[in-house]
Amino acid sequence: MTAIALTIAGSDSGGGAGIQADLKTFSALGVYGASVITALTAQNTKGVQGWIAAPAEFVAAQITSVTSDLDVDAIKIGMLANAEIVGAIAETLSGLRELPEVPVIVDPVMIAASGDPLIGEDTVEAMREMLLPLADLVTPNLMEAAKFLDEPVAQDEAAMIGQAERLYESGMKAVLLKGGHLPGSEAVDILFDGEMARFTAPKVKTEHTHGTGCTLSSAIAAEMAKGAELAEAVRLAKHYLTDAIKAADDIMIGYGKGPVHHFYRWWDGEWASAEDDN
Repeated sequence: MTAIALTIAGSDSGGGAGIQADLKTFSALGVYGASVITALTAQNTKGVQGWIAAPAEFVAAQITSVTSDLDVDAIKIGMLANAEIVGAIAETLSGLRELPEVPVIVDPVMIAASGDPLIGEDTVEAMREMLLPLADLVTPNLMEAAKFLDEPVAQDEAAMIGQAERLYESGMKAVLLKGGHLPGSEAVDILFDGEMARFTAPKVKTEHTHGTGCTLSSAIAAEMAKGAELAEAVRLAKHYLTDAIKAADDIMIGYGKGPVHHFYRWWDGEWASAEDDN
């Protein structure tokens, strides 16, 4: 049977993040991708020029349509524009009796790289109360973790580990705290699900990292859709993302911060594999 993953997220018209990055990642990893669009953005490598949210009831209708026909093996959730959409997704997923064992990965897109909030406090609270308890894994970056905990942003790995533990203790089933913004030569991520696991990869010198968070979470969803356990899915996804970042300078999309190269394994060119370095 073909593995199927569903992404519930916003559309990136520039193709580097959101729904587009998720579907590219699913395809690159051998998984059929279905999608539910929560918002439309006017976006390119230079930034977001505008966006509109989909009606909450239509987001729910998309989920019902997909899951009533396709045997979904994993669900990734990304950009959620408002509290109404969060509530509609949580209610619809809670009512799906056909998906008792399907892992749900939530990438809480809350804060821009500039540090500016992307969603309101009511949406953050709705995620905390209604959606995160349904998630098998939540993948915040350092700023998002600090927002959930109402704490300062972690400045070192020890602080990261402490925040991952506290997020888990707050009711999350598992947390992957992404530490790519910490100083140092390695990108360190901390997985905590009652036990701690540490994942590292060498940092790549490139400006073209648009869509990395979307790509990592969708890669984890793809690997879990194929049957991998959580820690192994994280390991494989981090390898894939590192390779995609390594190849980003070879495609040079746009005039701003371009996307990673999701199809580095398939397009012409030679790129080193992070899998070979471990």
